[in-house]
Amino acid sequence: MARNVCTTAEIILELEGILSLLRIQMIIIIHLYLKRRQLGRRQQGRFTRPYSLVDKMPAQVKHLNRLVRVCDVDCFDNLRMDRNTFGKLCRLLKELGGMRDGRFVTVEEQVAMFLGILAHHKKSRIVRFDFMRSGYTVSKYVHAVLRALLDIYKKFLAKPDPVTDDSTDSRWKHFKGCIGALDGTYINVLVSNTDKPRYRTRKGQIATNTLAACDRQMRFIYALPGWEGSAGDSRVLKDAVSREYGLKVPKDNYYLCDNGYANSEGFLTPYKGVRYHLKEWAVGSQRPQNAIELFNLRHTKARNVIERAFAVLKMRWGILRSASFYPIKIQIRLIMACILLHNFIRAEMTDDPIERELDAIPDTIPLEEDNQDVEYVGNVEPSTEWTQMRDEMANSMWLHANGGGN
Repeated sequence: MARNVCTTAEIILELEGILSLLRIQMIIIIHLYLKRRQLGRRQQGRFTRPYSLVDKMPAQVKHLNRLVRVCDVDCFDNLRMDRNTFGKLCRLLKELGGMRDGRFVTVEEQVAMFLGILAHHKKSRIVRFDFMRSGYTVSKYVHAVLRALLDIYKKFLAKPDPVTDDSTDSRWKHFKGCIGALDGTYINVLVSNTDKPRYRTRKGQIATNTLAACDRQMRFIYALPGWEGSAGDSRVLKDAVSREYGLKVPKDNYYLCDNGYANSEGFLTPYKGVRYHLKEWAVGSQRPQNAIELFNLRHTKARNVIERAFAVLKMRWGILRSASFYPIKIQIRLIMACILLHNFIRAEMTDDPIERELDAIPDTIPLEEDNQDVEYVGNVEPSTEWTQMRDEMANSMWLHANGGGN
């Protein structure tokens, strides 16, 4: 009996050894199979990777060509400027802004991505899909274009050009020495919950109060975005004038402003309590009955240029029509960029389709003057002298109109 038990134990041990060997062999076989399969995938991916950079390049080049090299209509619809203006902007950013072609992304594609975001308020994931780039690449070059644009802001801002005595412009010839028009506008922004009370306007919107001054061609001379929406226009103007490189108004020159500002040296406002807005002078309305009404009528016709400039600016850049999801500092810089690009387009494109559309519808940008000997307005306070000058100007207009002139 002992002999039989011993024999059975030996058999069991032998069987367990065989099973162990089979188990080890199966593990080795499976390991070798997986290694071979992984190696085959790697070698196959070297030549036939479905989303490789090489495979995407023809589609990327084709997309960029359709944007900026086929026709002006498509270029303007997508980037808000024609092909010639786009090419000049890219050259300017290369020569003065220090932009360079990346390893896989040219300057033209970088600028096109940036303009697409400004023009249509596209999210980064949409731009990433359109241009077949990574989200990191889109973010990197959008910020690079923004920095380059703000570094050369002086090239885009218009220079003050006062109205001269021999002016024949029917809107401006009555305002000798006038530089342009000045006003503020609200641009919606996204801020934290703790900052919302400061940025809430009297209409309940969360916005920044942006001060801007433009010339007679609707080009911006100065801009100060960033103030909270709760801040009054006169407060923003006082801050702009007091800054070291803020708004500079030479003596004997002035801007046309509305009644949100004080009638003070350098800033000419209309008479209060008298009809003023253009809709009050519509067809069928009574003609001006005295010097004050005539002054207000001509004042609003000339000052309307800043309202048109704001309208064209917001029609051109969709990112200004709704709050973006960038940090507030980046949102302010984007507002600056939109203003600078607006000036560049107005200077390069003789025919602005955005302005034609308007006709069919029923961080600070400092200004450094080249001439350091010019004396500027130093404060924004109501003055008797300036009120008297306005009265003399109104009486002169009235006498001239009644004498047969216009």
